[in-house]
Amino acid sequence: MNIDRKTIRYLRYLRDVYGNKIILNKDLLMNELEQYKKEIENCKKCILGESRIKFVFGDGNPNADIMFVGEAPGATEDQTGITFIGRAGKLLDKLLLNINLQRSDIFIANVLKCRPPANRDPLPSEIAICEKYLHKQISIIKPKVIIALGRIAGKTLIKQELALGKMRGKKYNYQNVDLYVTYHPAAILRNPNWKDSIVSDFQMIAKKYL
Repeated sequence: MNIDRKTIRYLRYLRDVYGNKIILNKDLLMNELEQYKKEIENCKKCILGESRIKFVFGDGNPNADIMFVGEAPGATEDQTGITFIGRAGKLLDKLLLNINLQRSDIFIANVLKCRPPANRDPLPSEIAICEKYLHKQISIIKPKVIIALGRIAGKTLIKQELALGKMRGKKYNYQNVDLYVTYHPAAILRNPNWKDSIVSDFQMIAKKYL
């Protein structure tokens, strides 16, 4: 029996969550999020659909209490279709371990599902189209809290043009879910002086929602 890489990744996720005894059942593998992904992964509603390599839907636990939202896929995500890999992803994994979580415990997605050319900021027209997909993901996952990673993701979700320092530490509401804004892991790699701040933010979230 040939099993594609996506199915293998999902089986590994199930193993992490439920243990080694997994019953191979198509209905089990095809959860609601996977069905929704299939509905939208060929989207060409904006120009990014023409330039992307891979549609980056998001990854993680479909029943996660904590959902992370970034701005848009980067180059490595565009190549692989997988969210938050590379150096920033490894740092995120370490930050999660600090609050006794693993990647399989959370769900992580981006506002945009396709990479903007040269990693430019998302255009309002692109956000208007793609944010609806994020809304649907949230309605399926039903997280207790959403964490926006970085200034662009933060200002997009709270609908305010603020510096990241002004957004941190405050509770917002997004799609009827508590929302907090913190640094993007990539920003910590550029400026390690901010690491204590993001660690503090993660600890605060864990204390309130885990």
